[in-house]
Amino acid sequence: MAEAEGISSATPTEEINGAGNLMDFLDEPFPDVGTYEDFHTIDWLREKSRDTDRHRKITCKSKESIWEFIKSLLDAWSGWLVMLLIGLLSGTLAGVIDLAVDWMTDLKEGVCLSALWYSHEQCCWTSNETTFADRDKCPQWQKWAELMTGYTEGAGVYLLNYFLYVLWALFFSFLAVSLVRVFAPYACGSGIPEIKTILSGFIIRGYLGKWTLLIKTVTLVLAVSSGLSLGKEGPLVHVACCCGNLFCSLFSKYSKNEGKRREVLSAAAAAGVSVAFGAPIGGVLFSLEEVSYYFPLKTLWRSFFAALVAAFTLRSINPFGNNRLVLFYVEYHTPWYMAELVPFILLGVFGGLWGTLFIRCNIAWCRRRKTTRLGKYPVLEVIVVTGITAVLAFPNPYTRRSTSELISELFNDCGALESSQLCDYINNPNMTRPVDDIPDRPAGPGVYSALWQLTLALVFKIVITIFTFGMKIPSGLFIPSMAVGAIAGRIVGIAVEQMAYHHHDWIIFKNWCRPGADCVTPGLYAMVGAAACLGGVTRMTVSLVVIMFELTGGLEYIVPLMAAAVTSKWVADAFGKEGIYEAHIQLNGYPYLDQDEFTHRTLATDVMRPRRNEPPLAVLTQDSTTVEDVETLIKDTDYNGFPVVVSRESERLIGFVQRRDLILNIKNARQKQDGVVSNSVVYFTEDAPQIPASNPQPLKLRRILNLSPFTVTDHTPMETVVDIFRKLGLRQCLVTRSGRLLGIITKKDVLRHMAHMMNQDPESIMFN
Repeated sequence: MAEAEGISSATPTEEINGAGNLMDFLDEPFPDVGTYEDFHTIDWLREKSRDTDRHRKITCKSKESIWEFIKSLLDAWSGWLVMLLIGLLSGTLAGVIDLAVDWMTDLKEGVCLSALWYSHEQCCWTSNETTFADRDKCPQWQKWAELMTGYTEGAGVYLLNYFLYVLWALFFSFLAVSLVRVFAPYACGSGIPEIKTILSGFIIRGYLGKWTLLIKTVTLVLAVSSGLSLGKEGPLVHVACCCGNLFCSLFSKYSKNEGKRREVLSAAAAAGVSVAFGAPIGGVLFSLEEVSYYFPLKTLWRSFFAALVAAFTLRSINPFGNNRLVLFYVEYHTPWYMAELVPFILLGVFGGLWGTLFIRCNIAWCRRRKTTRLGKYPVLEVIVVTGITAVLAFPNPYTRRSTSELISELFNDCGALESSQLCDYINNPNMTRPVDDIPDRPAGPGVYSALWQLTLALVFKIVITIFTFGMKIPSGLFIPSMAVGAIAGRIVGIAVEQMAYHHHDWIIFKNWCRPGADCVTPGLYAMVGAAACLGGVTRMTVSLVVIMFELTGGLEYIVPLMAAAVTSKWVADAFGKEGIYEAHIQLNGYPYLDQDEFTHRTLATDVMRPRRNEPPLAVLTQDSTTVEDVETLIKDTDYNGFPVVVSRESERLIGFVQRRDLILNIKNARQKQDGVVSNSVVYFTEDAPQIPASNPQPLKLRRILNLSPFTVTDHTPMETVVDIFRKLGLRQCLVTRSGRLLGIITKKDVLRHMAHMMNQDPESIMFN
């Protein structure tokens, strides 16, 4: 590990030991040296070293004058300023998206005559003619059929409303997929697999660009409003990271250092979850547990600040109209009992099984989309899936409404003022109880009718979500997964409630459920089921529980949520270790090293290139290679860099030089430096080599040479090599024996080897 430490802790003797000269090109006379090409991995050690060097220079200069001292203070505070801007913009965008989705979702069914921009709920708020019993009906809000025909009931009215609902859904989804395809292809999907990959050090230019931000924001509203089985929560993480990238470009501290930029993006991801769920602490934990690769303590504080500002901004906009930050606020009046842990754990088992089923089916469908002609018709696929979804969703009131409204209703406890079908219980006329403590009652016909509709909705959601996630439109997975769990949980909750009512003398109910008591809360089961299914799909645990109790305000119910989340993860992990995001990373072949242990007994010499029967390693010599030789080597190979050796005979390692830096320096030298021609000798030593006076002027490139590349011996176990790549974020590692260069191991070589050890096709997992 000494080499790594040498880079990040520079000393005044750097000219001798070489660590500092790696950073000489901070004073480069032209831009782009030290940057990376698209679809390449960053060198975390080099980025860390560059930032250390930059910080040291600012500290030294700050002592020279008051102005330099003020500049150093501005540099120190720039991180907090970026967090403030990210929080403000992501919170504002989330509020606008929430309001637009509410309005456009209701637009499929009708329109507000008093103000066209009002949603159904807002329209009836302002009405003076609304009764409490029919609070969703008011003369200002008219369904399309009523507006066109003047009738409110009848088969013709129903069919016309049905037809217009499907038509609006098709229009919204067609507009969304067209905008994505024409203007910003990267705006599709959830974005979290790519965010995870980018945070691990991969470069995907344009993925966090301005166009992607704009198109993703607009098409996210359209996609959610179309009624497809998708959510806006995952894409909001992508939107927040686009905001983070946008503000990084304003500060050279972040725009010129890919490592520092990723610290900002980690905090932006936390802000994204904060505004998606109204869960600032859950957002920070989500970024730490689920998406971030490098998360120092400083980033934890800044993530907390960004999430706070984002949540405060969203609360100021008040998109839900309830003066609360949380999406599904619940208020249960009954504690949970130990015996209820059994159904909670069973819901955890269901969540794990659903997660496994979803991941396997969705990945199989996405792979089919990639490898068959189906992938050539993304617009047609979206239109067909939207059409099927709308046609099947409209007849069932639980699938017709937005998924967020459905979850909110499933989470709710049945109070005396609830008018939902789920609360159609048979009341005892002699009951004299406080309103908040209604005892368990026998289910009425409305509850049994709702159970059938919920069962059909459950099957529908399970099947249609498999085909929806991964299409060429913005599509989140949090809300559909929670809906599946909430439906299953509510069904189980009602079943347990009715068992407790009709069989309160059973031994399992006798100790805690007396006749006439309020024992079981079905809404709590829905909440636990939602957490279990979301955990089964994403494999989140700690952040999931925190998000769920922030989302609902149900602080008292942490233990049931924990039990369900852990059970769900155990069951799902029994069938496969990877969550949906890791599965999509693998499907797309992104170079992402996960945190699973490497247990195979192989050595560095088994993995390094070149192998036997392969051409020798492409290297440069320290003082005997010409400009023409270098240009030919660059033209004939596609390697990202080249080792520099003393001579081809000795192969004693001197350092490592990046391909991009070579190209830019030679191009710049040919344009601006007199006497540099194809025959000029390139040298990487401190002093110029002895050459005849008749020869052209040599070209010194020592400043771009990394004189302390990370090296291992040929007998280093691959277990250690994988750990080094994972924890230090290396691009490549050179293999030596007694100082003599033998080969090179790149991040892709490590990934290929790991795939080979797991009996997968090594080439099928690599990004193309």
